[in-house]
Amino acid sequence: GFFQSYAVEVDIKDASNATCLYADWMMRFLITYESNNGDYKTTTLNLSSSVTHNGSVCGNDTQAALVAVQFGEGHSWSINITKNNETYQGDFITLTYNTNDTAVFPDAKRKGPVTVLVKDPLHPVQLNTVFVCHNSYFIEAENITQIFWNVTVQAFVQNGTVSKKESRCPADTPTSAPTVPPTIANVTTAFTTTLSPAPTTAPKPVENPDTGNYSLKSGNKTCFLATVGLQLNVSQDKPLLININPKTTVADGACGNTTATLKLNDGNSTLIGF
Repeated sequence: GFFQSYAVEVDIKDASNATCLYADWMMRFLITYESNNGDYKTTTLNLSSSVTHNGSVCGNDTQAALVAVQFGEGHSWSINITKNNETYQGDFITLTYNTNDTAVFPDAKRKGPVTVLVKDPLHPVQLNTVFVCHNSYFIEAENITQIFWNVTVQAFVQNGTVSKKESRCPADTPTSAPTVPPTIANVTTAFTTTLSPAPTTAPKPVENPDTGNYSLKSGNKTCFLATVGLQLNVSQDKPLLININPKTTVADGACGNTTATLKLNDGNSTLIGF
């Protein structure tokens, strides 16, 4: 089956039990890792239904605020938020993922926690203003893409009340096309070509891939059904976009009690595993 990301709400109180830091958001992570056989795979790490926020602090004029969450099998995420005279701004985002989590990294060559630090690219927000971003936005660094949506954050809350005044992200501006992240999780894609860092400029778009219907059966019953158009973006010397043709693609795989594996093999021998 599918595992959906959960929303996180963090409401930090000060010594007088008044809200000083509020955050409510959804996020997921696309992580590329090396498997035991040397291939590179991209897996999806989602928030679980049980999330803690140990270590989150209010912050003040001299100390940064911190939103910290822990989830799943040894994964954690945090952002420290600094305050200037009239604004606050995210500083560094820290993600630690644990490749010992075999549900997400079933065949990782490197075992144990891996920590990635990235600078928050978003603009400063006026004090007494809540930052809101309904549409999804992406932060890419090294082998990880962090995806955020339905975000509401206010640091250094005044008088214990979250502001009604909003500062919207660029993705929510009228000129931006709404983006809705997929509700899939724990999707693993295997490439026969070794991945290199993504190019700094997006490649020219090619035609949209045709939509295909792919299914698996357990006995006489269908246990997995996917209707999707697939396009691979592979970084080599030059960006390479590959559309998967459903007319020449053969589906195979297996269904388990809580997961399903779908393998697609098209006429060009491009193997994709979900």
